[in-house]
Amino acid sequence: MEDRKWLARQLDRQRPRLEALAYRMLGSRSDAHDVVQEAWLRLNRADTAEVDNLPGWLTTVVARVCLDMLRQRASRREQPYGVHLPDPIVEPWPGADPGHQAALSDAVGLALLVVLDTLTSAERLAFVLHDVFAVPFGTIAALLERTPAAAKMLASRARRRVQGAPVPDSDLARQRKVVDAFFAAARDGDFDALVAQLAPDVVMRGDGGSAWPGFSKLIRGPRDVAAQALAGARLSQFMRPALVNQAAGPVIVRNGRPFSVIAFTVIGGKITEIDVIADPDRLHHIAPELINGSPATTARPGP
Repeated sequence: MEDRKWLARQLDRQRPRLEALAYRMLGSRSDAHDVVQEAWLRLNRADTAEVDNLPGWLTTVVARVCLDMLRQRASRREQPYGVHLPDPIVEPWPGADPGHQAALSDAVGLALLVVLDTLTSAERLAFVLHDVFAVPFGTIAALLERTPAAAKMLASRARRRVQGAPVPDSDLARQRKVVDAFFAAARDGDFDALVAQLAPDVVMRGDGGSAWPGFSKLIRGPRDVAAQALAGARLSQFMRPALVNQAAGPVIVRNGRPFSVIAFTVIGGKITEIDVIADPDRLHHIAPELINGSPATTARPGP
């Protein structure tokens, strides 16, 4: 019993790091939680007397479970409803001290997760384990049943893709100003002002899951994105400002329940990506203070 309590304490110490790893691998908060629980079950069944490096052992187990899940997804081709977005991590705006923010959201923008979703299972594993968690290529090679040189090549290929991912403006106040101006223009029906907030190559992705399959779509270009924003302008009155994967964005609340979460990627003062998650099955974790708070009044941009 004492050994079990000791193991539980060790797992609790490692849990934030393990869930961060699983979230980067799978893009799903619930799956990340399930993976760590599976690691706990395997830990209880293992002969820990032969484990010299428990954190490394747990990292390997979590990585192996994630790899199996990614391969299962690929074999089932799990995207029957069109566009699929990773689970958002939503925190109250303007956000708590970084030490109090959710560990999973540490430097993981939704735009980066979208890019990770384009990698093969092996590329994603090699990149996340080596570049983010400093796992040696020898360990990665054993997981993938490849040579260390092949694992290194997989990580390099993934790194080139990731380096092409958008890097948002770091100033949250500036991000919020752009997002507020976007919603103010939508509410006022000002098409030109909406277009002015958007980058020339802006992309809007919608994910309604199985509940709203018609909502899942991809829209490109400032004029088409602005037209879509005008079509949904009435929802701006239900907006609660929030941090969405550490970037400025809102939660849309209707009838006391989260209707959607919108993640914005702002680069150079322009919106380059808008990701709208309206799948009710993946919004149940939204914090009560975001749902029950007063709707935001969208500030008008200054001169």
